[in-house]
Amino acid sequence: FHPTVARLTYRTLLGSRRALILFALPALLLVIAVAVRALTGADDTTAKEILGGFALATLVPLIGVIAGTGAIGPEIDDGSVVYLLAKPVRRSTIVLTKLTVATGVTLVFSAVPVLVAGFILNGNSQQIAIAYATAAAIASVAYAAVFLLLGTITRHAVVIGLVYALVWESLFGNLVPGARTLSIQQWALALGGRLAPDSTLTSDVTL
Repeated sequence: FHPTVARLTYRTLLGSRRALILFALPALLLVIAVAVRALTGADDTTAKEILGGFALATLVPLIGVIAGTGAIGPEIDDGSVVYLLAKPVRRSTIVLTKLTVATGVTLVFSAVPVLVAGFILNGNSQQIAIAYATAAAIASVAYAAVFLLLGTITRHAVVIGLVYALVWESLFGNLVPGARTLSIQQWALALGGRLAPDSTLTSDVTL
């Protein structure tokens, strides 16, 4: 872990237009949670639909795309990565530091809001809030790693990430059962489901 690289990466992620999206998506989730709770009251089914259908299926991968690709993509685009690689710092240290930062940002802006939204929606009835927050945390680590990898090997990492997150996970994942075995969301649900009572969280892959 290299503190200077970490500081530069945080500045890149949180000091640009990306920060607006990073703050806007969790804020939208919390606004929806408050509105639904005020209109319908505490309901486990509604909580599962919002936390699973919107938070885990859309918010978490989008945050992962922004944090993962944003941790290294801008430096590659503007050429400043050349100066970074010229420093006496091992490339593995640079990559692992950026992965740590991307993972931390994804966790803060996805898993934490999911947990708060879960408590707002149904007060953690049947451990739904904790289970979905755990699934979001696990998915955050995987998304950050995958999208950081894409950011190092292609200039089109954001496009590919959005296609995976919105088309593969949401569209093909719902239409083609076999596609779910390559879904980060389904693996995260399988792990998060261990913290909830039977049938509360379901996944198409086994633990």
